[in-house]
Amino acid sequence: MQLSIYQIDAFTNNLFGGNPAAVVPLREWLSDALMQKIALENNLSETAFFVPKPDGFHIRWFTPTVEVALCGHATLAAAYVVFNLLKYPSDTISFDSKSGILKVKKYDKLLELDFPVQNVSLTDPPDELVEGIGKKPLEVYQAGEDYLLVYDSQNDIENISPDFGVLKKVEMRGAIVTSKARSKKLDFVCRFFAPAAGIDEDPVTGSAFTKLAPLWAEKLGKNKFDAEQISARKGSVHCELLGNRVLIAGQGKVYMKGKITV
Repeated sequence: MQLSIYQIDAFTNNLFGGNPAAVVPLREWLSDALMQKIALENNLSETAFFVPKPDGFHIRWFTPTVEVALCGHATLAAAYVVFNLLKYPSDTISFDSKSGILKVKKYDKLLELDFPVQNVSLTDPPDELVEGIGKKPLEVYQAGEDYLLVYDSQNDIENISPDFGVLKKVEMRGAIVTSKARSKKLDFVCRFFAPAAGIDEDPVTGSAFTKLAPLWAEKLGKNKFDAEQISARKGSVHCELLGNRVLIAGQGKVYMKGKITV
């Protein structure tokens, strides 16, 4: 059996920037085991699979090791494929997922994800979290399956060098580290580490902004943000907090179109 596959750099307009995701359109679902093997073979932080339904698509996401309930950059990548390569006739896509209905709207080159807010609350972090990150934060928040660590400056975020062996022992999906941005053109910066999910550092993590947006809305007293995830590849994210939803927008760039045989 041959399947189409695409690789899209998400949250960037520069090739080799942002976060690469594989996208595999399907007519019907493959077995979970086969989708997991394809994701492992791709060896990217996420592979998105989707199948058509009468009012849109059903979408699922796999890291090389596990299926996840929500992924922003691979949703943006899937939407890029649907809009630009499969020539979807509408300017809005509805993806049905394990995290509910996720809508993506196209504005010229910009794709805007409509995701549910993830509430954050102050917490006392596990010792291994701070040990693994390697720098004591100002505050730590529980953010669903993630921890969110706040630091004083962008220099702190840039200089963090985690011990992934220690972080892998922490019961979490991942750790988000964040601070105000150095540049006046940006509101905040962040990085994301998820070794337990098979991703030491994720280049750009769309789902993290469902947690970062409410945090920075409270701290900055505003609801629209320009942010950057300052991984080695870097990604630009525009987000807006609207009640219990977060609009997360970015661009995409095609790297690969191909076929796989399974």
